[in-house]
Amino acid sequence: MNFSRRDFLKHAGAAALAATTITDLLAESAAKKLWFDISLAEWSLHKELNSKKITNLDFPEIARKEFDISIVEYVNQFFKDKAEDKTYLNDLLKRCKDNGIKNHLIMIDGEGGLGELDAAVRNKAIENHYKWVEAAKYLGCKTIRVNAYGRGSNDEVAKAAIEGLSKLGEFASKTGINVIVENHGGSSSNGQWLSGVMKQVNMKNVGTLPDFGNFCITRKDGGCAESYDRYQGTKELMPFAKGVSAKTYDFDEKGNCIETDYNKILKIVKDSGFKGIAGIEYEGSKLSEREGIKATKALLERVGPLV
Repeated sequence: MNFSRRDFLKHAGAAALAATTITDLLAESAAKKLWFDISLAEWSLHKELNSKKITNLDFPEIARKEFDISIVEYVNQFFKDKAEDKTYLNDLLKRCKDNGIKNHLIMIDGEGGLGELDAAVRNKAIENHYKWVEAAKYLGCKTIRVNAYGRGSNDEVAKAAIEGLSKLGEFASKTGINVIVENHGGSSSNGQWLSGVMKQVNMKNVGTLPDFGNFCITRKDGGCAESYDRYQGTKELMPFAKGVSAKTYDFDEKGNCIETDYNKILKIVKDSGFKGIAGIEYEGSKLSEREGIKATKALLERVGPLV
């Protein structure tokens, strides 16, 4: 078949245009690729859960179908009497399988502080967590989040927390489960304090869960009386992080989080070498829980590739 010069140039131009378009699309796709995975923290739906509008068993399907999120983080208080109930856990596992959900962690509250000064009280708290370590293993989670609080001076609580976390960490290591501490008020919301505890514990399966919006050390009259710099705190906790909590409360008209500069804080996370899971934890009141989750996810997907 013979082609004129005009035909040749026409076809060559079309081929070049197609190649350029494909290259642009691939570049755009690469630019949007996140360096972390996104999970959904169940606390984001705590109002619906507390009002019985939904249950813990509904959570996996909601995460997948409502938000297209395939990794979840549970809160133990929403199935607090089910840690050893294999029938219940099997039902939950089936719902996860049916929706293509990966279980990441369980946030543990109400089982006692691992930094309590009284050894008997602290040891009881440690033992209370055993069933949750085993439940996490059964559900295919990698991690449980615990609280390192106690009543005493910072130094006294630190010493107790080191012992409590070490003992629980030793038990959890036998099942391959991580034990992590969130900055969750009190001494734990002081990045220097918590990172110091981690250095003393010095165990591979014991780490932190930096929460971007939870650096209030003391509260008074419904507000925060003493807070720790969230950027400094996140930087101090990242060397020990086995996840991060992408906390949000409110957004401006451009979809940016008002209380936290996500460009700045995600850069701190990335610069630490972290490539794990960022859990969405919306706690605001201006948007509904579900709209807040969507806004947080959109923020992570927009800002993540740019830092």
